[in-house]
Order: sequence, then structure tokens, then C-alpha cells
Amino acid sequence: MRSLSATGSVTLLLLSLAAAVPHRTRTTRYAVNKDRADAVKEAFQVSWDGYHRYAFRHDSLRPVTNGFADDRNGWGASAVDAFSTALVMEKWDVVDRILAYIPEIDFDTTTTEVSLFETTIRYLGGLLELTYAPAYDLLTGPLNDHIKQISDVEAILSQAKRLADNLKVAFDTPSGVPDNNLFFNPPRKGGSTTNGIATIGTLVLEWTRLSDLSNDTEYANLAQKGESYLLHPQPKSGEPFPGLLGTNVRLSDGHFVDSNGGWGGGTDSFYEYLIKMYLYDRERFAEYRDRWVLAADSSIEHLVSHPTTRPELTFLAMWRGKELRFVSEHLACFNGGNFILGGLTLNEPAYTEFGLKLVDGCHETYTSTATGIGPEIFAWQDAAHPLNATNNPPAPANQAAFYSSSGFWITNGNYVLRPEVIESYYYAYRATGDPKYQDWAWEAFERVRETCRVGSGFSSIRDVNRPGGGGYHDFQESFWFAEVLKYSYLIHAEDAPWQVKADHTNEFVYNTEAHPIRVAAPRAGETVSR
Repeated sequence: MRSLSATGSVTLLLLSLAAAVPHRTRTTRYAVNKDRADAVKEAFQVSWDGYHRYAFRHDSLRPVTNGFADDRNGWGASAVDAFSTALVMEKWDVVDRILAYIPEIDFDTTTTEVSLFETTIRYLGGLLELTYAPAYDLLTGPLNDHIKQISDVEAILSQAKRLADNLKVAFDTPSGVPDNNLFFNPPRKGGSTTNGIATIGTLVLEWTRLSDLSNDTEYANLAQKGESYLLHPQPKSGEPFPGLLGTNVRLSDGHFVDSNGGWGGGTDSFYEYLIKMYLYDRERFAEYRDRWVLAADSSIEHLVSHPTTRPELTFLAMWRGKELRFVSEHLACFNGGNFILGGLTLNEPAYTEFGLKLVDGCHETYTSTATGIGPEIFAWQDAAHPLNATNNPPAPANQAAFYSSSGFWITNGNYVLRPEVIESYYYAYRATGDPKYQDWAWEAFERVRETCRVGSGFSSIRDVNRPGGGGYHDFQESFWFAEVLKYSYLIHAEDAPWQVKADHTNEFVYNTEAHPIRVAAPRAGETVSR
């Protein structure tokens, strides 16, 4: 039986966020817009109420039909993903409900295939976000008066370990590169022969954090072994540009089987986590920093592309070997925020400035459509390449006029409640303090709110370039809670220890699902330079 009250549990969590953060003068000024922040909180409450009424303990709400889906193994993905957002919004009743639910999850049982990647970023990331509250250096320190029963708080870390212990079988391969596809009852691999760099390279933050919290190095060692093949790619054809990799490697030996890639789906968060691992611990992960710098410099040198009709816009191309593909995705629009974070972390303004250019390009994908929301996939004709090249075709005839004014055309018009554009607005604002990024985030949120609000929540839509969105998919993604609503709120909210900092004082780093992970504390005899 839980013995942490809502007030007690929340006080514990908030104080642990702010504990031991020395005051530093910040030159970047931020403005609070309470009305906008409250409007986002209202959207969160609508989404939570619908989920709690019709889908709680299941993964996702179907808001049009008031049904549910168990698309993430039936462990309550939306509840876990909603926790950190409820916390920063001070939605105490929701926080307490989720805290009560977490120990009830049966991570030993599911009837569906388990994705190592999705389970790590959503569930393990969410649980580790919970476990920063009872960090062991605080349990017997200044927070002990706020803890009613330590065993209840520690049960969350036990759940994280229980889940990871079931997932560990993924790494039982000849190379140590994990199989992303698993089955439970009992835990076993799915029999894949390859895995992708995103689904290998987006484990290290969560699994390293679990080791740091549990004092068990096995979790970190497993994830870092798989990552090592991406830090030292073989054969050379797997790295067509310095630091920029192919997509898939063999589980048998960790060798790349292709040289196709980009900053989009299937590869994106590998690059994202390189700089985030360095932010997490600058002492242990300097090599990750170096690989991010290599990838960032190569992207600027080789991938930058400007559309023929809007040459002032900047996008990053994808690649097949050394041949560029002038196509990108909503998913890839996190890249502006990632370059900005890299610039802040490394004190290199050139990366920040380049990131802001990428943000400008992704902003255009929103403002150009009928709904004011960006599409899932878009393409353009590159201004620097021959216009008759086979990899540089013109816009389709039925989108020529749209391309002329917008600088891109739409190849997939879905919007599935993705966060990446608003995420990059958030990083741009925290880096510059320029209120235009708050305005852009608010405009995007308003368009999403008016287009995707339906039934008992918010739904993905079929066509961003049709008024009203062209119909609903009847699905409210769990990352709507974790990411879209969190970034939309934080950009207007008061400064706090979990906010991204422009002055090298970050105490948290966000995983790819926007769960804040506390940066590693210095080990005995070490200091962290900032």
C-alpha cells in the first residue's frame, strides 16, 4: 500500500530537482507568459482526463471512439510518458495517480512483440525520470523529512531494474549489438540479423543512468558495447562522410551493411545522443562529443541544401552512399535543437547559429500548410545541383505552385502529434531569449489544438494541407504527453532547474522522449567543469 501522499511525493520530487544547484548569473533573459502556459496545461488536462477515463492502464487513447490501444505492450505507456510533464506543470493529482500506478505494472508479461528502443525511451526513460527523486545522496539528507516511507519510492527503481533485466536478453548476440525485437514470457530475442543505428544508439543514456543509480555497471556496459560499433564503424563504406553513418549493422559482427542515412527516422537519435551523453558526463563521454562534432561538421560541409524556389531556407539532405537525397521529415526537425544544444554545451556559437537556420527552415514547413502544421515527409529541388540530375527532380506538377511559394513539397501529409519542430523552437528560445520563438511555439500549439482536438482528447490527422486536417486517425500518441505538451509548456513557463540553460549550468538532459535525466554527479575526487 502506498504511503506517499500527493503533497509529500511532489515536494520530494521538486526539491530533488532543485537540490544542490549553485546560483549562477545568467545573461539570457526569459519571459513568462502565464496565459499561454495555462492554455497548454488545460490541453494536458483534457488529454489526461480522456485517457484516464477510457484507456488508463492501457497504452494509448483512441479519442474519436473513446477506446484504447495497447501499442506499447499494454503497460500504460501514456501514464508513464505523462509523468514528467505533469510534474513540471504541477498537476499533483495526476502525479500522485501515476506514482500509485507504477509499482502495479507487470513488466514480466505482454502478449505483443517488445521493441528494445521504444521500451527504453518511453518506459525505462520515464521510470528513471521518476528515480531521480530518491537519488541516494538525498534519501538520508535534507529530503528525508519529506519521505513517508523510503521503500515505496525505491520500488520505482526496482521496477526500472526489473524491466531492464527482462530486456537484457537483447544483447546476447555474438557482437553485443542488441536485437531490437524481443518477446517476453519468457524474455527471448526475435531473431533479427541486423539493427539500426537509432535503435542501437538511443539506449546509452537510459542504461548508463540506470547503472549510475543502481551501482550496477552491467546495464551501462551492455548499451555501451553496442554503441562502440557506431563510434568505430566498420567497414569504411559504412561511413560515407566523416561521422555520418549508414543505417543498419549486423548482429553477428557489428559491421555496417549499408551506407544510407540522414538525420531522420531510423538514424536520428543516434546523433542526438552523442552530444547528450557528453552533457550527461563530460569526463566519461568525451569520445561521444568528438563523434558529434565530426557528424555536425560533416553535415554542414556536405549536407546543407537550399531549395531552388526559396534559397534562403536551409535543410539537411539525406544520403545513399555519397549521393544526396533532397528529402526530409518532421522527425528530422529536431536537428535544429540538437545543433543549438551542441553549440551551448561546447561554447561554439557557430553550431548554435547553424541550428537556428535549421529551425527557420522547419518553421516554414508549418506556416506554409493549410492547417499551419508541418507534414510527416517533404522534399525540394536543390539549388546547387544540376536541375536535370536523377537525384534532383522538380516538384510534381500538382504541387508546383505550392513549391514555388513554400520551398518544399509534401510527400506524406500526415501529422501524428509529433514534437520535433516545437522542440527546436524551445531550444532556440532557451539559447537566445528571443520571444519570436515563443510566438512560433504558441502559433504551432494553437494550430495543433484547433485541428487535432476531437472527442475525448487529441488525434493524429491525415493531411496537414487540407482544411481541418483531412480526417482523424483516432489515435493519441503517448509522446503527445511527454514531448509536445511539455515543450509547448516549458517555453512559456518560469525558469526552473529542469529548463535548458544557456550558461553551462544544466542539471538535467532530456532523453529523446523528453524525460529529464539528472546529469551525473562527479565521482569521488572529480570535479565537473562548466
